[in-house]
Amino acid sequence: MQGKAIIFSAPSGSGKSTIVNNLLNRIRSLRFSISATTRKKRTNEIDGRDYYFYSVKQFQEKINTNELLEWEEVYPGLFYGTLKNKVEEIWLQGNHVIFDVDVKGGKKLKNFFGSKSLALFVKVVGEEVLRERLEKRNTENQEMLNIRIEKATSEMKEEIFFDKVVMNDDLGETLDRAEQIVQEFINS
Repeated sequence: MQGKAIIFSAPSGSGKSTIVNNLLNRIRSLRFSISATTRKKRTNEIDGRDYYFYSVKQFQEKINTNELLEWEEVYPGLFYGTLKNKVEEIWLQGNHVIFDVDVKGGKKLKNFFGSKSLALFVKVVGEEVLRERLEKRNTENQEMLNIRIEKATSEMKEEIFFDKVVMNDDLGETLDRAEQIVQEFINS
């Protein structure tokens, strides 16, 4: 039997990766869908663990050969996508797949998987909280930080396209609520 798809989307800085990592520790049947990207690898990242890192040419080849469930040029020259064969591997092993993707990717995955998926939108109180979280990461230069914040502001309006909205204002409560929602969906 094919597993289910749990999709977490949110603007950068909303805490979706923290929630997803916590769920992976709490729910044994979940496996993470590692995204493909053309983004440069950060110092502590490992290819095949954090992302599958490709050149723009390699990524475009995957697009042309229909190897991606979804893909997006999230920022100019920066592509992200989901590899079909990696999701199929997770299901063949009898597990459910969990995604940590941008908002456009989340909408595409929900559209692709339909009722076999649960799409959750992680929301924070406002733009100032996102800006503070992104600045604390210290992973982008000021120009990229401004691009991310502008994009995040626009993405916050997209929550209406998701099955559930998870407000991330108290991390402990958010983690418990996310687990409850996911467990209910898996067991349904």
